[in-house]
Amino acid sequence: MSTRTPREKAVFVEALEIADREQRSQFLDQACGADQALREQVEKLLALSQGAGDFFKDCARALEPAAGDAAQVLSAAESAVEPETPETRCIGPYKLLQKLGEGGYGVVYMAEQEQPIRRRVALKIIKLGMDTKSVTARFEAERQALALMDHPSIARVLDAGATQTGRPYFVMELVYGVKITEYCDQNRVSMQERLELFVQVCSAVQHAHQKGIIHRDLKPSNIMVTMHDGVPVPKVIDFGIAKATEQRLTDKTLFTSYAQLMGTPAYMSPEQMELSGLNLDTRSDIYSLGVLLFELLTGRTPFDSTDLLKSGMEELRRTVCEREPLRPSATLQTLNNEQLTKTARMRRTEPPRLLSQVRGDLDWIVLKCLEKDRTRRYATADGLAGDIERYLNDEPVIARPPSRLYRLRKLIRRNRLVFAASGAVALALIVGLGASTWLLSRERELRQRAIAAEQEQARLRGIAERELASEAELRQQAEARGKIAQAASLIEKGAYPEADALVGQLPLKQSTMEGAAVFRALGEWQAIQEHWPAARDRFLLLEHVTQADEPEDTTMDSTRMAVTLVECRDREAYQQYRLETIRKYANTVDPIIAERTVKNCLLLPGNDALIKALDPLAQVVLKSLEAVDLSDPSRRWNIPWRCLSLALWEYRVGSFSEAINWSRRCLNYGSTTGRVAAARTVLAMALYRLGDSEHANFELGQARTPVEAKFKSSLDAGEGSQGFWFDWILDRILLREGTELMGKASTAPPREQKTVSD
Repeated sequence: MSTRTPREKAVFVEALEIADREQRSQFLDQACGADQALREQVEKLLALSQGAGDFFKDCARALEPAAGDAAQVLSAAESAVEPETPETRCIGPYKLLQKLGEGGYGVVYMAEQEQPIRRRVALKIIKLGMDTKSVTARFEAERQALALMDHPSIARVLDAGATQTGRPYFVMELVYGVKITEYCDQNRVSMQERLELFVQVCSAVQHAHQKGIIHRDLKPSNIMVTMHDGVPVPKVIDFGIAKATEQRLTDKTLFTSYAQLMGTPAYMSPEQMELSGLNLDTRSDIYSLGVLLFELLTGRTPFDSTDLLKSGMEELRRTVCEREPLRPSATLQTLNNEQLTKTARMRRTEPPRLLSQVRGDLDWIVLKCLEKDRTRRYATADGLAGDIERYLNDEPVIARPPSRLYRLRKLIRRNRLVFAASGAVALALIVGLGASTWLLSRERELRQRAIAAEQEQARLRGIAERELASEAELRQQAEARGKIAQAASLIEKGAYPEADALVGQLPLKQSTMEGAAVFRALGEWQAIQEHWPAARDRFLLLEHVTQADEPEDTTMDSTRMAVTLVECRDREAYQQYRLETIRKYANTVDPIIAERTVKNCLLLPGNDALIKALDPLAQVVLKSLEAVDLSDPSRRWNIPWRCLSLALWEYRVGSFSEAINWSRRCLNYGSTTGRVAAARTVLAMALYRLGDSEHANFELGQARTPVEAKFKSSLDAGEGSQGFWFDWILDRILLREGTELMGKASTAPPREQKTVSD
């Protein structure tokens, strides 16, 4: 009498009716669940049925509950059929230790290799009685697919061969691990860690795609997680139904029967289910990865596996190909409180936090993978992994919800009759409203003509107003030129106050080329009287004139402006002046222009950015002195000024020894001009910084004497042996800084600031 349990009998009878091995395996996954003992007993009976030929088919009526006793039939079958002898022998250099698993046509054993090295491996061999041409071709295709790949997350092929009886086998890397979903749930892996594992899976699939291999059966049981030095590493296995896209995997005939499903229904893409002859490409694996990601996030697949298997083939295809899945976050919301709390705990979080993490970007990413139209999915596994990494890095993801047009098109396809009727009604409305629409159009046309006429009148009025404004501007410019000419005449007669009052009536925008000499003369007149705000206003007018002077003359105006702004105590305006001057002359190679720019911008201490910006100009000055041509009288006069500028530059940089050297070099050229006082002042400040207070005070006193004498007499604007007026203002600026540095009051007689009214 048979000792089989009623459940074992029922599962065996249902499994025996399923001819397709993959579908039978999926049924056993659902029927047996975690009961491994039940699974092994049923598979043993199914293996016996393969060796019994038509024995079980002849007993078909007896297997029906209403016609006989299944227990009697099973007892007779077990007595009549010899069980397959277990593989306990060696295969080549490999000793079989333990059976690890069994698929539709192959068995996987743990084996031990002793020569030439000792290690444990996984050996896959075709089942006894299964070595038909089609199965052998499929087996060799899997072996070749694995041999093409070399990736840390894909089990490597180590060896291959055939037994003495001709059954092919191949040897793989032995993977100790559990399927990825079990590993994540058992270890309460967080959402971030799950996504990081998933990115590694995408990398392995991308590698396979680059080798021209489509897996076609990506699911949790084919992605094992093993530990390497305490770090979880996913391993993609079982390329048993893989397909090559660019090459043949075997020379044997590899034929898939018409209307034969290849894969696991819950993870199969719509194009796999349709069996339409459409060539599968790598985007089919992207769909399966989307289902896997859905399961990692929610603990469930988009469509329930049990319901899919029970629904029948046609309903199964309709569900996968036409029914839109819920968003992962919406799926979580359908769970009751207990289920949601358990799901969140397995992800090391709380239910509200889990919903917040999944809603939005992860919803979009999953739905993009699960698009029915494969052209709307990610093009590559790398693209999917990149979007996951962008999510982990808080960056915008590429995935977006479908457009309104796309959703409307899908809605129309699902409701053709409703939209056809609506279209008929809409057409009737259009025909009925045609006449009124034409009348409205005619009225609108007349209204538009009236508006156009008004706009044309407005345009003509605008042209007339612009012409009047242009005439007014021309008159204003003519009046400005007349006033400038009058001012020039007054200046020739020495009537500076009258000329200044006349020019003061001109706006800045009215300055002209011919007014440059007038503005310069009036600015110098105000500066000599130390009316600094008025002098500043006159020199500012020069900036609005397109000058035809040589650049060296232009920098003289720049020097006038620099000392004037400092004497006005307008530090903000002086800082703006420095930035604009450096920008204007940054690329000059003329040492005179470079020298004046450096000197004018360093009248007051500057910040690090200013010093850095002036460095190229200082280098131009320095290089000009390395090969100086003293025979050129047109250039020789500026050499002492270059030395002074370099002395001031080195002092601002903090190179006080170099500042002393350049100051003394400047003094070696002699002369009694204001330049000597400036050089002595820089020398005094550098000596003081180096701790030589005695010599510093002496040099400062030597500098102060000529400056005091000059200001006790008067300033003048002419050039002579005593220099320009702005040279003496420069001396006074530096002398004031040196006096403040050394803590001594200047003995120069105080001069009150005068205004124009003085």
